[in-house]
Amino acid sequence: MAETKYFTEKGLQKLRDEVEELIRIQRPAISKQIAEARDKGDLSENAEYDAAKEAQGMLEMKIAKLQDVIRNARIIDESKMDSSKVLILSTVKIKNLSNGAEMTYTLVPENEADLKQGKLSVSSPVAKGLLGKKVGDKTTIDIPAGKIIFEIIEVTRS
Repeated sequence: MAETKYFTEKGLQKLRDEVEELIRIQRPAISKQIAEARDKGDLSENAEYDAAKEAQGMLEMKIAKLQDVIRNARIIDESKMDSSKVLILSTVKIKNLSNGAEMTYTLVPENEADLKQGKLSVSSPVAKGLLGKKVGDKTTIDIPAGKIIFEIIEVTRS
């Protein structure tokens, strides 16, 4: 049984666009490579043909995997979420109590995480330590460097 993954509407559309590009552009390109390699003669000793067939197999596997993810995807309905607590799609401002540094993160589904944009995966240690907390709460989070105590400064919905 396939695992249910949660997406924002935008994240799911990005995945659908990727599958569409693989099917419409990359699949025909590999078919063309196979045809060209086949035209070169003896297939038993044709490295180009073998490479193209292997690439085709990998592409088909990737398409099937992504289609499976899309079939089992669920859109996150923000309207039913408590905006006073840190939940998925919350933007949370936290303060490191040991050094006073403040950081702002948006908690997103795992496949939409991008630390450079401040999007933190809900399955990361920091996000797990923040989930369910409210403004003013303090939480101790285990990270690879040790334990850090954070205070929740602000929780908003994007």
